[in-house]
Amino acid sequence: MKVRVAPQVVAFVRTLAPEPRRRLRQALRELQQGKGDIKSLDGPLQDYARLRVGPYRVILSFAHSRSVDCVYAERRSIVYEVFADAMIDRLMGGHEST
Repeated sequence: MKVRVAPQVVAFVRTLAPEPRRRLRQALRELQQGKGDIKSLDGPLQDYARLRVGPYRVILSFAHSRSVDCVYAERRSIVYEVFADAMIDRLMGGHEST
C-alpha cells in the first residue's frame, strides 16, 4: 500500500521528543503493510479513519484501495476537533461568513 504523508503530519512529528517521534515514524512505515491500530471514524468525519499511536492520532484517508493519505496528526485530546474545524474552514474557502 502506498502511504502519502501531508506536510502538517511531517511538521507535527518533527516537534515531538525522540521516542514518540520514532514510534510515530515506525507506525507510518507499518501502514505500508496495512498494519496499525486503525479505526473508522463516525459522524462528520465518517470518510476518515484514525491511526492510534499512544497518545497521538493520525487522521487517514483511503483514497483508493492501494493508497492511504495521512492528512492530519495531533494529540488525542484535541485531534478530532481541530481537524474537523480545519476541514470546515477549507470547505468554506478559508473565509468566515459575517
